[in-house]
Amino acid sequence: MTFSGVFAPIPTPFADDGELDLAAWRDNVDRWMGTGLQGLVVLGTNGEAPLIDDHEADRLIAAARERIPADRVLIAGTGRQSTRHAISASRRAADGGADAVLVQTPSYFKGQMTTSTFIRHYTAVADASPVPVLLYNFSALTGVTLPVEAAAALSMHENIVGLKESGPDMSYVGDLVGLAPDGFSVLVGSAPTFFTSLALGAHGGVLALACVAPAACVRIYELVRAGRYDTARELQRQVTPLAKLVTSIHGIAGLKAALSVIGYVGGRPRLPLEPVGDDVVAQIRRQIDLLTTMMSGVAD
Repeated sequence: MTFSGVFAPIPTPFADDGELDLAAWRDNVDRWMGTGLQGLVVLGTNGEAPLIDDHEADRLIAAARERIPADRVLIAGTGRQSTRHAISASRRAADGGADAVLVQTPSYFKGQMTTSTFIRHYTAVADASPVPVLLYNFSALTGVTLPVEAAAALSMHENIVGLKESGPDMSYVGDLVGLAPDGFSVLVGSAPTFFTSLALGAHGGVLALACVAPAACVRIYELVRAGRYDTARELQRQVTPLAKLVTSIHGIAGLKAALSVIGYVGGRPRLPLEPVGDDVVAQIRRQIDLLTTMMSGVAD
């Protein structure tokens, strides 16, 4: 199994009554499987995981597995505030067909999240998980940072196979790449810094932008792998405005709006999150049109 390339952390569609829209979920997954993505991440940050009940999570994982071929990767987010609950979620995800689990750092008791605490937490989860574990650091969201020293120690665990870093700190990414042993994948979650991260040695990305523009994200990855840095850098410049609109500026609501623009089922986010307005949708549509025009003129 390969934990390199481009993965899309897909949003969860809800019906008008706020319940899961599994038909839309399946249709969306089918469309993503028609792209060059290496796999999908379900129940990550963009999947609104904290707003989804455990029984809903189990249904989403199972439904995604039905539509994802064996040669593509299904990663399920199973981060919880307690080690006990993270273990339980990881086991259920494995039962549902997940190939690996993505475990976000616990963060509620921020002041007590030390290097040794993180090592104990992730070691316990990895010991108990039937499938490989990917560490998940997202400091801007959680308010805590998984220390590089902790990541380096955990990378030696036979069932911990990589780390997703969702911040723009290139020194952190560079340190992780330098410390990572063979077989440990460093994946990044910041599309605006994707090219730079790959140039530093990152193995791929879990990018919200890949939900909307998978071909462009995969192309950046392929260009860097081929050593065509100038072309990759230019493509990165072209995708960055849209990437920011569906992440740091408008978040999940912006991403769902972008999906609706391109014909996927985006829908409303789950309360307390709110949808974006028509002016934002128009802005997102313009950037999508610009990127589509640009990609149509990109030579192989």
